[in-house]
Amino acid sequence: MKGLVLGGTASGVGKTVATLATIRALEDAGHAVQAAKAGPDFIDPSHHERVAGRPSRTLDLWLQGADGLRRNYARGEGDVCVVEGAMGLYDGDKSSTAAVTEALDLPVALVVDASAGMESVAATALGFRAYADRIDRDVDVVGVIAQRAHGGRHAAGIREALPDGMSYLGRIPPNDDLAVPDRHLGLHMGDESPVPADALDAAAEGLRTDRLLDIAREPADGADSAESLRSTADGDAPRVAVARDDAFRFAYPATIERLRERATVKSFAPTVGDPLPPCDGVYLPGGYPELHAADLAASPALAGIADAAAEGTPVLGECGGLMALAESLTTVEGETHQMAGVLPADVRMHDRYQALDHVELRATRDAPTAASGGSLRGHEFHYSAADAATDARFAFDVERGAGIDGDRDGLIEHRTLGTYAHVHPESGAFDAFLDGL
Repeated sequence: MKGLVLGGTASGVGKTVATLATIRALEDAGHAVQAAKAGPDFIDPSHHERVAGRPSRTLDLWLQGADGLRRNYARGEGDVCVVEGAMGLYDGDKSSTAAVTEALDLPVALVVDASAGMESVAATALGFRAYADRIDRDVDVVGVIAQRAHGGRHAAGIREALPDGMSYLGRIPPNDDLAVPDRHLGLHMGDESPVPADALDAAAEGLRTDRLLDIAREPADGADSAESLRSTADGDAPRVAVARDDAFRFAYPATIERLRERATVKSFAPTVGDPLPPCDGVYLPGGYPELHAADLAASPALAGIADAAAEGTPVLGECGGLMALAESLTTVEGETHQMAGVLPADVRMHDRYQALDHVELRATRDAPTAASGGSLRGHEFHYSAADAATDARFAFDVERGAGIDGDRDGLIEHRTLGTYAHVHPESGAFDAFLDGL
């Protein structure tokens, strides 16, 4: 599957809108598009999925390693992959967009804010191309998408200023309707605040589909040889209940694929009153439990989870899942709601993020996702803080990141584990979880 990366000059330059417009333009030209996101994001991929009609792939060297990243790319479906970068092209010490690009040997279309420049857009692009040589990285900046650029003389000036070997890939016109609302964890999800179809169509019309296809190329190192995951679960497979609703939205597609490959997945929606289905294990992904705390507190699912945990059923909660497994959850407005009460901690929301980083954890005891002495890599991004009881037990020491108390992550009780870290299935965590069912 051919691919290209849309890298930005900085955060906020309009990569998401440019990515959505590129997806739409390629689909309008008759291509099946697979979207992907560099970095451990859950929100931008939801917008990709809404436009492309298939889950967006996560590409992160820290979470997956180079081989895992290539496997995840290869499991995509389509004839061309559009990868949205994270932050600026070279930003990020553990898995920058440039590093992802280099691992796959894909070309970069640089998204540049052209609202107040013409020749300077070309100078910016040249600088980004030259910087790869300065840091000895194999990053191939081959073209420019001019974000917030007008047509006519403005677009022509940008195009004419670009040197040989640097393609003008089109422009995204200024349009307030292309803005995506944000909140404390980033943009709104794709099904909450989708980009209006007419605005996206207008943006797609400004892109040069033929040039985009010309620069796309097959990834290197045999990434296309990986096998796609397919369900192999049979009637004797364990049953895993997975919370999937507005409170539990942050699960990597590859995680659900891995669970379905080895288990029977039973989805349930705690915020709308679904009870916990009969199961051998429970997975509570991250999300926005703070926005649905009252519904969660009234849900029979939390009581069912508490009973299942007490009976020894393995339960894994990541970030929002940890919050739901705690004793209580207090919103920014000061409203306190009782949660499942499985883990000995009270959680409080803050108006500023409490942690944002790639993380590495070292298991200090056997846990559902790792044996004692094992390590896991993941990422954390949360606005809540968990005040754990003095006698609380932790499963992990934090070697990178913040965890729950700065030094430890992974509250553990019975066979229930709650972490602020989100992990990818390439870490082996979900295989370990399934092995324990």
